[in-house]
Formats: sequence, C-alpha cells, structure tokens
Amino acid sequence: MTGTSGTPGTTRPVGPDAPTAVPAGLAVELNALNPIPEEERHGTPRTLFWPWFGANVSVLGLSYGSWLLAFGVSFAQALVVGLVGIVVSFLLCGFVSLAGKRGSAPTMVLSRAAFGVEGNRLPAVISWVLTVGWETVLASLAVLATATVFGELGWGGGTPTKVIALAVVVAVVIAAGVFGFRVVMRLQALITVVTGVLTVVYVLLVADHVDLDTVTALPAGSTPAVIGGLVFMMTGFGLGWVNAAADYSRYLPRSASSSGIVTWTTVGGALAPVLLVAFGLLLAGSSAELSEAIGADPIGALATLLPTWALVPFALVAVLGLIGGAALDIYSSGLALLAAGIRIPRYLAAAVDGVIMAVGAVYFVFGPGDFVWKFQGFLITLGVPIAAWCGVFLADVLLRRGAYVHADLYDGRGRYGAVNWLSVGLVVVGTVIGWGLVTNASAEWLTWQGYLLDPLGLGGKQGDWAFANLGVLAALVIGFGGGLLGRAAIRRQEAV
Repeated sequence: MTGTSGTPGTTRPVGPDAPTAVPAGLAVELNALNPIPEEERHGTPRTLFWPWFGANVSVLGLSYGSWLLAFGVSFAQALVVGLVGIVVSFLLCGFVSLAGKRGSAPTMVLSRAAFGVEGNRLPAVISWVLTVGWETVLASLAVLATATVFGELGWGGGTPTKVIALAVVVAVVIAAGVFGFRVVMRLQALITVVTGVLTVVYVLLVADHVDLDTVTALPAGSTPAVIGGLVFMMTGFGLGWVNAAADYSRYLPRSASSSGIVTWTTVGGALAPVLLVAFGLLLAGSSAELSEAIGADPIGALATLLPTWALVPFALVAVLGLIGGAALDIYSSGLALLAAGIRIPRYLAAAVDGVIMAVGAVYFVFGPGDFVWKFQGFLITLGVPIAAWCGVFLADVLLRRGAYVHADLYDGRGRYGAVNWLSVGLVVVGTVIGWGLVTNASAEWLTWQGYLLDPLGLGGKQGDWAFANLGVLAALVIGFGGGLLGRAAIRRQEAV
C-alpha cells in the first residue's frame, strides 16, 4: 500500500509513487508521481514559454492551413477560426497549469482531487492513450519529412531511409523521456532558437508561392463548417495538451504569479501556431495541388516548394520541431501510465511508451491511406473524452480555494476518497453524447460515431452538421457544467 512521509506541505509518497533511485552517474530525473519538494522548485512563470513554444513551433502548423480550408471556409473565416481556436485552447492549458503551482504534482495526480484516487484511473488511461498517440503522430511526421527531403535530394527516400530515420527519431525522443524534466527543458530551449530562426527563413523562401487573389477568392463556408474548423483547431492544439499542462508548472515555487503562469503558458503555446497557420492558409489557399499533397505527407509536401540548397535546413527544422513536441508528450505519457496504476519506475514507463510509439509510427509511415484522415479520426475521437475531463478538472480548479493535501492524493481513504462518481459519470456521459455528435467517415473503424445526429434533427451523418464536431464542445460543457455541482463536496474536503 502507498504511504507517505515528511511534514505537511512537503509530503512525499513512498512505494510505487515515490521517486526511484538510479545510479548516481546517470542524469535521470528521480521524481515520478511525487509532489516536488520545496528545495527543488525554482524558476519564474516566463520559463514556461520555452517548453510550450518549442513543442509547438513545428512547421506542422503550416499544414493546418490546408486542413482548415478543407472544411470549406474562406480565408477570412479560417483566419478567425484559427486564431480563436488556438488561443482559447491554450488558455485552457494555462488554467490547468495553475494546479501544478498549487499542488506541485503531475496533472494526472492532481486530477485525483476531482475524481478520487481510484476513480482517476479512467482519465489517466485516456490521457496516456492521447499522449502516446500524439508522440506517435509527431515521430511519424518526422520520418515522412526526412524521407521526402532525401528523395528530393536524390539520396533515396524509400524504405531504408524511413527505417533509419525512424530509429534515430525514436531514440532521441525516448532519451528525452527517460532522462526527464531538465533534459526536456534544455532540449526545448535549443529547439525554440533553431526552429524559430529556420522557420522564418522557410517563410521568406516560399513567400512568392502565395497568390493573394486566389486566396481571397475562396468562397465563405456555412456555420457548421466554421464550427467544425474551430473544433478541429482546438483539438489539434491546446486540447491535445491540457492533460499534461501541470506537469511543467509543478516545478515553479508557490510564490509564482498565477496570472503569469496562465499568460506565459498561453503565449508560449499559441504564438507560433497562430503565425504558422496564418501563413499555411496563404500557401494552401494559393494552390489546390499543394493542399491535396499535404493530406498524404503534411510536412514533406511543404519541402517541395524549396530550392535544393534549402532542403537540408528545412529537414532540420521540421524534425527538430516534431521531436520537441514528442519529447513533451513522452515525458507526460510516462507520468500518465504511472497514474493509471502501472508499478514501474518513471524512466521505464517512458521507455515502454517509446516502444509503443515506434510500433505505431510503423503503421502511420508504412500503412495505407492518407495521413490526414487517420490523424483527424484520432484527434476528434480522443478529443471528446479529454474535453469532458478538462471541463471537470477546470471546474475543480475554479472552485478549490486551498492547497492540495499531498498525502490524500495518494490514499483513497483520505479526503478525496476512492471514487468521485459524479466526476467519473460526467466523463462517461460527456463521451457517450460527444461521440454521438462527431463523425469520421473517412476512417472506416470510426463510422459508428455520429449516432445522435439523426435523432436530434441535425441531418444525420451526411447532413450539414455531420462534420461540425459538436461532440467535443458538448463534452467540454457537460464536464464543466456538471463539475460546478461539486462545490459542496470541495468545501467539505477543504474543511477537514
């Protein structure tokens, strides 16, 4: 059974939730699910800019311009939708990050206060699947981009190149996850500088491919199309990170500014995607051929616009940006796996996730079908339950006034209990309703979704609302609205 040791406010668990000792010569992070002790908490809110910017400065953001226009919206509509969807979704990450400062533990440990110590296994599993999925997607894109660039250079871009690229990318990502927080933060700072500069160079080199007359002539889309694009932006950006947002703010001291944490998380996460999506809209809107090519190989297609001499720097910026995102994901996926109940050291959890990532990447890289449809099906399907969880957790953060009691986050007999059935039920109900309001017709294994569109008079799976992805918004509202009903229970917890 997991116990605790230490004094109030600095309580650290012993047993499987505790930091695991490793040979002193290895710079492997010792912290696992335990709250970070006061002497290890450091930095200021502005340090959050580096991991969030580094993880989201990837040129993948340019490809979102093509995917957004595929909803049938105009350039102006897409620009507004992209801005709102990106900023609002990362603002949610900023609010989740507040819990990290208050509780100094990983997101999926702090979530136990809302779901109960045992009940939280459900969102922990969902979080683990989402983060492993994201790191798999990002690693796959890095491989595809490398193969395309090598092909353009005449160096061979076939199977051998993909296999070697996959091995290198997986090795780097796993190493970041295994060595932990400090390595990840340093890697992100490096990636931020290199990719930031080279991305600007890429934009300057391909700017002459923009045809403003063609872009501005794109017809306006319907209300369902605009909403669908908005939800896609939210799930593709901030909602894909909310379940890990407190993993990085937990190292900040308790005196850190709450407004600063929200601001720097939001700015760091949203700044690069907003600019990249805007330019991506200009590129995709100028060429239907390029837009279609992005569907099969999102980043590789962008490389075809460059002169030969610029392909190697482009490959560098593309791969580094994707590795930056995957590094954050594998770190958080390891923590989520432990929170789900797996009893292994944190660094082994990261290694296990790395193996799963490698297997998944093989499917994405060598499997049939366009990447974009597999990707969209993954985003929307997991976006529904994670939106429901996010709503519940945000309501809990809003209502909770005092600090988390560390000992009780690891003991189901404590004030947070074993299972909070209201919170668990909200995620289940939000997911069931949400999946009934989304469709993924292009992914055959997801055609069962959308079962509520016809009964609710929304035109069924082929109607105007079929691809509006209302289920994600519905799940978020259900989780948050229902979570507010837990006010009395939170007050009782804080009164103990």
